Amino acid sequence: MLILNRKVNETIVIGEDIRITLLGVDGEKIKVGIEAPQEVKVLREELLEATRDTNMQALDAPTISFDLSKVKKAKDVKDTEEVEEE
Repeated sequence: MLILNRKVNETIVIGEDIRITLLGVDGEKIKVGIEAPQEVKVLREELLEATRDTNMQALDAPTISFDLSKVKKAKDVKDTEEVEEE
């Protein structure tokens, strides 16, 4: 891990097209601006981990399946009965 000290409004450049600028410091919070090409994903790590955890829980959830062909047949029969009544 590279560790750099930066002052407010100083920038770090990664490659040719990613710029990280320290915008401000407020107590223990630091405001960072990131400029990157649209195809580069920039994610907060805690959100990425939360999404990963949710996806893992979804994989472990029980699966319920329905036979939709029976639902369609029942609807067709009902529609036919309604037409015959008219």
